[in-house]
Formats: sequence, structure tokens, C-alpha cells
Amino acid sequence: MTSLNAQLEHVEKFFDTKYVLQGVDIVFVPGQITVIIGPSGCGKSTILRLLLGLQRPDAGRVLVDGRDLATFRRADWFAYREQLGMVFQSAALFDSLTIIENVAFALLEHAKLAPAESYRIAEEKLRLVGLKDQGNLRPGELSGGMQKRVAIARAIARDPALVLYDEPTTGLDPITSTVIEDLIVLLTRQLGVTSIVVTHQLSTIFRTADRVVMLLNGKIIGEGSPAGLRESTDPRIRGFLRGEVPPGWV
Repeated sequence: MTSLNAQLEHVEKFFDTKYVLQGVDIVFVPGQITVIIGPSGCGKSTILRLLLGLQRPDAGRVLVDGRDLATFRRADWFAYREQLGMVFQSAALFDSLTIIENVAFALLEHAKLAPAESYRIAEEKLRLVGLKDQGNLRPGELSGGMQKRVAIARAIARDPALVLYDEPTTGLDPITSTVIEDLIVLLTRQLGVTSIVVTHQLSTIFRTADRVVMLLNGKIIGEGSPAGLRESTDPRIRGFLRGEVPPGWV
């Protein structure tokens, strides 16, 4: 796999009269894990939707390998989305399919591979996430943490260059969260992909991030290494990273 260069350049996004993002600039470093944090409604998930092409900025540009997504034609979108992997907060597995069928789904639908090759790749991805003997089970037979691992295997099935994680540890117990966090780091390093993680979880921030970007009211109020942000003098950042309600929080 290869990593991908992605960037938000002076991005603004609003719904009706409410600004969700206000002049946001972020460079997602290839091969690294960028964790986006902040309170609910600050624009974190909007950034993922912009990178997926599900929404467009009202101003500014979303760039991938130097190309503005707004200029993409149909064929460009197909090529770009083949480089994307997405892990949803709810795992979003198909209950009617087995685990291996879930992981192989995109390969069977879009990769133009023989079914045997698609299932071979799916088995390999399940092995990478520690589920090599679970392929014949269905999602309902797995724990929440195992379902998240299946979702990660599905996200990397087509060897993406960019993997997006939307609240990957929400609803999991601390031990299971640690398993998922360590897996995100392992796969990013082992596969050389660019990873973007949206989270509220403090453990996810400190166990996974190479770089942290903090949003508040649609604006970046801090960015840097986890250790660097811990030393911030901004009471909003310090409070958030301590799990406290910062002074003047809105």
C-alpha cells in the first residue's frame, strides 16, 4: 500500500446560517495518524464527509495529491474512492452476510477479481486483525470489539491509501478500546497508509495520534503532538485533554 496526501485549504462549511467549519487548514501527513478532537458539533465528522466527497465546502478546497476534489469527474471519483477505507462508528456490517462475505463485499462488487481471489484477500485481512478463524460467523455472533475489527478488515480490503475512522472506540470497554487503538497504529505502520481518526476518547488520542488537531466552533484552536498539546497554556485544550469542563466552554 501507499499513503496519500490530503489537505484542507481555507475550508468553510455552513448549514443554513450556522458555520460548521470556518477557514480550516489541515495537512494530513502521509503515513501518519492524525486525530481530530473537539466537542460534539465542532465539525469533526464534517471533515470526514468532505474527504469522502459526500459534501462539498462552501469555500476553500479539499486537495488529494494536489488535486481539488471539486474538479473531479465521474471516473476520478471511482479511482479516488478505490483508495479510501472507511470505518464507521457503528461498524455498519451486513447482518445477513457472514464475516468473510462482509470483508469481501467490495472486492466482489468492484475489484473485478475472481470470487476465490476475493475471499483469499478477505481471509488475509481477517488474519491481520486477529480474526482468521471467524469468517463463517455472522456479525450478531461477535462482540462489539470483534465487529469493529471486522469493519477495519473490510476498510483495508482493497489496499487503500487513506483510512478514515469515525469514533472507532465509542461504546467499547477500556480493554477492547485498547485492542482497537493498538490495531489502528499497527496497521498504519505496517501498511504505510495515511490514517485520520475522529474521536472523543482520551485513550484513543494518546495511544494512536502522531498529530492532534483540536476544533472548537468550527475553528482550529490547537494542533501538534499529543505531548505538545498537553503542555498547551490554552485552558480549553488543557481541560479537554484532562477530561474536565474547561472554563468558558461553549
